[in-house]
Amino acid sequence: MQMIVAGGIAPVTDDLRAPDADNPRGYYEFERVKNLRTDKAWVDEAQGKVVKVIHMLVPELPDDRAYRVVFLERDLHEVVKSQSTMLTRNAKTGGALPPERLMAIYEQQLKHVHAWLAARSNFRVLLLRHADFMRDAAAQAKAMHDFLGGELDVAAMTAAVDPSLHRNKAQ
Repeated sequence: MQMIVAGGIAPVTDDLRAPDADNPRGYYEFERVKNLRTDKAWVDEAQGKVVKVIHMLVPELPDDRAYRVVFLERDLHEVVKSQSTMLTRNAKTGGALPPERLMAIYEQQLKHVHAWLAARSNFRVLLLRHADFMRDAAAQAKAMHDFLGGELDVAAMTAAVDPSLHRNKAQ
């Protein structure tokens, strides 16, 4: 999200979730996305902007329009570690599932969403891997630039990547 916004596309966000120690640059979230199953009225207003939608809610998007989806995949060990760190920092308890079980659930969910997307001609998808951003942010910025219409500021997108924020690394 930070790269796309730096590149010149306005985000759909409500700024309700403030930056914190886990994400000092902010979250770029829009609370109404969480209610996508029952509230789709905001989607028309989001046209031409970038919206963060978690994988499980992508199939809830109205199927009567075209979408370009930048799908960022991250090593599931890192996802689980990051969530655990965030929960601990905020003195919250997580689910009782062991990390291996949680990763298996995520894998199944991702498989389902990718199959769903592949079956929809109105969803164009650019699949990117988080690890590739750490290795070559410029190449990832160029791929998003091309996919999203070719009018983004690739240098600004590349500069938006801060490898020091990649703290919950897979072993």
